[in-house]
Amino acid sequence: MVERMKNIVVFVRDFEAAKRFYKEQLKLPLVQESMAIMEFFPGGGTTLGVSLAMHEAAFPLVGRHTGITLQVKGIDRFCEELEEAGVEFAEPLERSPWGKMAVIKDPDGNQFALVE
Repeated sequence: MVERMKNIVVFVRDFEAAKRFYKEQLKLPLVQESMAIMEFFPGGGTTLGVSLAMHEAAFPLVGRHTGITLQVKGIDRFCEELEEAGVEFAEPLERSPWGKMAVIKDPDGNQFALVE
């Protein structure tokens, strides 16, 4: 019987660039890090893994829309900070009836939605 979801993994080709992006630019809370994977969001719930794509089955999974949405407090200022840091936006920050949303890309082109 499945008890819960442990993690979701995003694959990258440039692990050093990914470290800078996820740790320094997005400022995600780190759980653990090894030479080929980082896990974010401590607290016993589902974590976000960022892993170096080392197997041919993982290569096609690099550089796509992940379907992952990150909830952000103060999204206007956060998006300004990301723009100033040179983060690429697939979709700029926009207001909609249900809130605000932007879509960003990591250095390998993996896309994440940011919402508030």
